[in-house]
Amino acid sequence: MPILTERFNVNTKGFTDIIDLTQKVKEIIKKHNLKDAQIMVYVAGSTASISTIEFEPGLLKDLPEAFESIAPMNKSYHHDETWQDGNGYAHVRATIVGNSQSFPVKDYEIALGTWQQIILIDFDNKPRTRGIYVQIIH
Repeated sequence: MPILTERFNVNTKGFTDIIDLTQKVKEIIKKHNLKDAQIMVYVAGSTASISTIEFEPGLLKDLPEAFESIAPMNKSYHHDETWQDGNGYAHVRATIVGNSQSFPVKDYEIALGTWQQIILIDFDNKPRTRGIYVQIIH
């Protein structure tokens, strides 16, 4: 089974910026004419995550609010004592969500639910350019 790897960059605003990656991933599937495959979407970095969501305005507000309850930005973190960079909360949030997700491809289509999109969440406390990897096994 061959393994292919594609990479693209995404510019973010940080501060729990949520970006829809679904179309870009679909373009990669189409580019390689994948009938049946397994793909993994991965973000390099310890303050960003890959997940899925219904990418709609309400959830784009609800999700950051939920993260603020779980790992608030204004809390004191041991990481910040070590590095004085103020992004301890971002590391905690990214660790909870994780930095990759795997998806099946069947009959040239990524198997997503009707309202499900693949997202990047950048938790860091500044804008970033994130490297997104899509690794394909087919």
